[in-house]
Amino acid sequence: MRVIRDIESDLRRFRSRMVVVTGAIVVLFSLLSIRLFYLQVVRYDELNAQAENNRTAIVPIVPNRGVIMDRNGIVLATNYSAYTLEITASKVVLPLEEVIEQLSSVIDIQARDKRRFKKQLGESKSFESVPIRNRLSDEEVARFAAQRYRFPGVEIRARLFRNYPYNQLASHVIGYIGRINQAEKGKIEESDDAGNYRGTDYIGKLGVEQSYETQLHGTTGVQEMETSAGGRAVRRLNSSQAIPGNSVVLSIDIKLQKLVEDLYGKRRGALVALDPKTGEVLAFVSKPTFDPNLFVDGIDSENWAALNESIDKPLLNRALRGTYPPGSTYKPFMALAALQTGKRAEKTLISDPGYFMFGNHRFRDDKEGGHGAVDMYKSIVESCDTYYYTLARDMGVDLMHDQMKPLGFGQITGIDILGESRGVLPSTEWKRNTYKKPEQQRWYSGETISLGIGQGYNNFTMLQIAHAMGTVANNGLKMKPHLVREVVDVETKASTLVAKEPIGQLPLSPENLEVIKKGMIGVNVEGTSATSFIGAQYVSAGKTGTAQVFTVKQNEKYNAAAIDERMRDHALFVAFAPADDPKVALAMVVENAGFGAQNAAPIARRVFDFVITGQYPSQEDIEAVQRGQATRPIGKPRPVASVPWPPKAAELAAEEPVVAASAAEKAASAAAKAASAATKSASAAASAVAQKPATTSPR
Repeated sequence: MRVIRDIESDLRRFRSRMVVVTGAIVVLFSLLSIRLFYLQVVRYDELNAQAENNRTAIVPIVPNRGVIMDRNGIVLATNYSAYTLEITASKVVLPLEEVIEQLSSVIDIQARDKRRFKKQLGESKSFESVPIRNRLSDEEVARFAAQRYRFPGVEIRARLFRNYPYNQLASHVIGYIGRINQAEKGKIEESDDAGNYRGTDYIGKLGVEQSYETQLHGTTGVQEMETSAGGRAVRRLNSSQAIPGNSVVLSIDIKLQKLVEDLYGKRRGALVALDPKTGEVLAFVSKPTFDPNLFVDGIDSENWAALNESIDKPLLNRALRGTYPPGSTYKPFMALAALQTGKRAEKTLISDPGYFMFGNHRFRDDKEGGHGAVDMYKSIVESCDTYYYTLARDMGVDLMHDQMKPLGFGQITGIDILGESRGVLPSTEWKRNTYKKPEQQRWYSGETISLGIGQGYNNFTMLQIAHAMGTVANNGLKMKPHLVREVVDVETKASTLVAKEPIGQLPLSPENLEVIKKGMIGVNVEGTSATSFIGAQYVSAGKTGTAQVFTVKQNEKYNAAAIDERMRDHALFVAFAPADDPKVALAMVVENAGFGAQNAAPIARRVFDFVITGQYPSQEDIEAVQRGQATRPIGKPRPVASVPWPPKAAELAAEEPVVAASAAEKAASAAAKAASAATKSASAAASAVAQKPATTSPR
């Protein structure tokens, strides 16, 4: 049967479909036109900028870090370039462990390198390259280059490394740099200086490296590169060069610093020597020390454990953070307070039977039978405890506090490195604020007595005591201690002196100061430290001290040979010289060494000889002082100018820091090269802890 089609009906359906399709096309083209208008007109500026950014890449140029020099232009911290093998985790094809294993067959990668890499990888983003090996030799570079095709995501880069050519010498002053951690990165990103740290991986962590980070870092440069769609650099469009960091010149004399560290030998302790007229620190010693080079690449767990767990605490800056009872070195300051308050006159006599009774407690003097009739001069020269027991009773804790606070005891000095300890200058208010229980907050009269001889709750840093000694030597004019002498602009070569203004003038009577100075001169002429200053070409003033680590019972006598070495008395000494025109004031402690006259004063004598007469002790003398077997100098001293510099490698390694040997060996070659470069730079630059106090104090 034949079907007859309805042509009209078909045409109507076709036309309907055409209308629908045409409408859809019109709508779609309309939407496309609107979108094109929106993108090309409305958002033109924004998208044009994005396109330009996709076409170009901004590459930061990290500046050379500024050098650190001593006051004579000897470079103590510098930079050198070396090759590193780096992995970008997001670009590797194989599993990371497998890549590292294959790399180990080409480049020597130790277990500590792998541990450090994993630690740094955890602190980095996946698209950042992380070093797996530093300081590659030329042979290693060539060996990897030949097999580069096997390792996508692995590359060799040239990086600048910080180097401290004299290893552990003055490490607590100089500090070190280390990789920026997440906390530091967050602070930088929130700061106004965030742009200047683009591409920077390292930052100052301690000492001058940390405190003068802004001056040392420099200004980051940029390169604007045109890139292909695949991200490959095509050509450089524009650039601004990085500006190296400025040079920081310390007030430290590194030869003097090395001498003092050598004189301490393997003993623990601290010494601060400063110019009382300017506040410039000449030597800032904390023993033992550490090698800051270990931290530059990120210290490995073995070396960190060796340093952090050492019983000698080499990472503790004893001069800045270690607090000690001052012992008998406190007596001249107590005597000055007595004169200022009228509690004692110079000629006032007290009778010393060899002890002082307070209630039922006997406070013993070190000299059995006592010192007899004692005035102020004799109390200082012979270090009479009984004189200061009675003085402490008459003054009371709060009056002592009010007299000692202006001298800087228990106060922050404001020195230009971070981490300073306040110590403890006791008072009734201090005790109320320190303890929680009411019975602990109460001040007992018996606690006052031992404060007079620098024991009890008294605990101060060597920096504070040296600062106080400098103020007395400077007739009451206080200067803020500082370690940096000047900052030299790397571009203009202009030098900005760190000239500190006086903090203030203490209202100390010149007559009272002369009484104290006369007593301290007597200590070095006829008193407890006289033998150390025999033959000196100048007149000096000093005071020995011996601070107890634990309390000796009333029915017992102190016997150093019968107790553990770390429980023995500390040896202390404070001094300034020349007495009539002071150029140097110092405070020092040799931990658990015994008498200050035997183990501390001899070191001070060599410091004064260095600064005042330009004499450097003989090697025989240095070794005898290390053993506590020399008071006055022995052997023939040398002119300071004739002492060779840099020291021989054997001299720098004379006292081994607490580290794993393999890490030091790994950096030896690069460090030697950097030390040579540092010496050349120097001549060019020059031309342009708390211990628990006790209740008695032997000398």
